[in-house]
Amino acid sequence: MPALDDIMPLPNDQPEVTQFLKTRRSNMAKMMEGPGPSATQLSEILDIAARVPDHRKLAPWRFIVFEGKARSDFGQVIASEFAAQNPDLPLDKTLFESARLMRAPTVVAVISSPKDCIRGTPEWEQVLSSGAVCFNMLLAAQSMGFAAQWLTEWFSYNAAVLKKLGLAEGEKVAGFIYLGQTTAPSRERARPNVADITQHWV
Repeated sequence: MPALDDIMPLPNDQPEVTQFLKTRRSNMAKMMEGPGPSATQLSEILDIAARVPDHRKLAPWRFIVFEGKARSDFGQVIASEFAAQNPDLPLDKTLFESARLMRAPTVVAVISSPKDCIRGTPEWEQVLSSGAVCFNMLLAAQSMGFAAQWLTEWFSYNAAVLKKLGLAEGEKVAGFIYLGQTTAPSRERARPNVADITQHWV
């Protein structure tokens, strides 16, 4: 990675990168298996993920990594809250919820952590930066040959689960990023007609 104050290269034509971006597609977490990124690879993925627009360099986000037993341990937190909210549902539903993070060998929670806006960076811009981190993580992982999907699901918005996750007041889950190997290729999905949603100011 570049060192502070290194001179960065000017933009140049990189057809392989352009083609990658034109065909990039998320991979479904339920179709993932191991192995996930090594410690070195994950560190590189996180470093790249953090290279996003960040007004005033606030770094208004942080990471929580789930690997190994941590995935099932947090799954029990999810399952416990699900059971408490749905006492009449059968046990198999709760067991399904307990396995949410077991779908991939590595899961990274990206936490939106806005800083005090007294410095002049609107909270909305900080939240957008967190979203950019999530997408940059997908790009980094997939460019290294890993499958990746950005999900939230109900537990990202559940107060009890977020408390167990250790979120502070004002923090939110921007996404859980699932990383691993895909067991099936993704198919292209419908995309918007960009001409229909583009206008030129006159």
